[in-house]
Amino acid sequence: MTNYALRVPESLFSYARKVAEEEHVSMNQFFVMAIAEKVSALKTETYFRERQSRGELNAFDTWLNASPDREPMAGDELT
Repeated sequence: MTNYALRVPESLFSYARKVAEEEHVSMNQFFVMAIAEKVSALKTETYFRERQSRGELNAFDTWLNASPDREPMAGDELT
């Protein structure tokens, strides 16, 4: 495990402390979870950008045209 001194504006730190208390977690755990969530979001964005670059609109159109021509199931209708 690595230690890192973090400088946090007092207002943000106060709010983070409040949220950590509400979630019944330590400040350390709160900050680690926040960092993990941000890293996960960035990795997900990178994955979808890479996946998008491999997509082919013509292949999607072919797949879509092969789909059955019937009414959507209840709850799946366009509004």
